[in-house]
Amino acid sequence: MKKLLYSKKAAPYIFILPFVITFAVFWLVPIIKSGYMSTQKILPGQSTFIAFDNFTRLFGDRIFKIAVLNSFKYMILTLILLIPIPMLFACLINSKLAGPKLTNFFKSAMFVPALTSVVVAGTIFRLIFGEMDTALANQFISIFGAEPVKWLKESFTGFAALLSLACWRWWGVNTMYFIAGLQNIPEDYYEAASIDGANTWQKFIHVTIPQLKPTIVYVLTISIYGGLAMFNESYMLYQGKITHLII
Repeated sequence: MKKLLYSKKAAPYIFILPFVITFAVFWLVPIIKSGYMSTQKILPGQSTFIAFDNFTRLFGDRIFKIAVLNSFKYMILTLILLIPIPMLFACLINSKLAGPKLTNFFKSAMFVPALTSVVVAGTIFRLIFGEMDTALANQFISIFGAEPVKWLKESFTGFAALLSLACWRWWGVNTMYFIAGLQNIPEDYYEAASIDGANTWQKFIHVTIPQLKPTIVYVLTISIYGGLAMFNESYMLYQGKITHLII
């Protein structure tokens, strides 16, 4: 056993063995078990193998197709809102235009929404986008002479409420990711671009964006996953009764 532990060939496998066991027990086995259960009709105390009948029903269900379409629509809209705007905001904070006090304030305040419980955030936004005249969103649009809106009972306004919640929670986090990426760009690149006569926009296009590519890919990846896996926010916003958010 001692010889095995000190073996240069066996040692790497021994070190990763706890992870492999944990991965298999808590992820791989449940996935395989779930796949097998999807081919069964399960009733209390009994299960019957029905092959792919469940999948046939699923892909033929109209509500399922609408749900998938809504998920992709939500994901694409969050990508549009949660990548370019936080990137520009990060550039503004990281620039010399923002003073150190303002920069430190934004850095400390950006994590507050992400740390807020989904239950609390969903409840607050449900009250903001309520149907009553006294709801904050309706009070705001009444300033411009608009009538009260049933925000959560229409497709367009319902998506607007969901996207508002997503932006409130994740704009700050994505901005911090981009700030971290900006601080890793050598200042020499910008000095060389200035010597060559590049303006601010040209520096952003030809220096900032190429150097931020790893950060952009990371934020894009987690945003795609977050957009498609979103459930808690909509559940709390609609109190588990999503009946009107239909394309």
